[in-house]
Amino acid sequence: MKKKRVLFVSSTGGHLNELLRLNKCFDNYDYYLVTEKMKTNDYLKDKYKGKVSYLVYGTKHHMLTYPFVLLINCFICLFIYIKHHPDYIVSTGAHVGGVMCLIGKILGSKVIFIETFANINTKTATGRLVYKFADKFIVQWDSMKDIYPNAIDGGWIF
Repeated sequence: MKKKRVLFVSSTGGHLNELLRLNKCFDNYDYYLVTEKMKTNDYLKDKYKGKVSYLVYGTKHHMLTYPFVLLINCFICLFIYIKHHPDYIVSTGAHVGGVMCLIGKILGSKVIFIETFANINTKTATGRLVYKFADKFIVQWDSMKDIYPNAIDGGWIF
């Protein structure tokens, strides 16, 4: 039986750490990992041989360059999406996670979004956007069901 194609997408840092907690299920799929390029992420190329793409690192704290970095990443995400044409996109969010989820939804993929463990009672900017169209929206805290009433309480990834 042919495995489902899945893109696992997140920005770097804590969002990536959460996404990598799902690595036990990666081999169940024809998977590909997408994150931002940082020195701390270099090891991923060796660990997930041929299954990783890096985007340009950007942060909202650099407001002069961030819009350009985000625009560049939108084009890179579109290229990656077209190359892999996944059945599903799984994201733990921030920046590039939201971009890829939106591209995937427009082009026909199912979107599964996991709201960050770091938020117990407030929405993230990416979660606020993706909640509107995600096929499955998962929260890690029961208290988050109050602000995302249609979400699934998936419990902690950790």
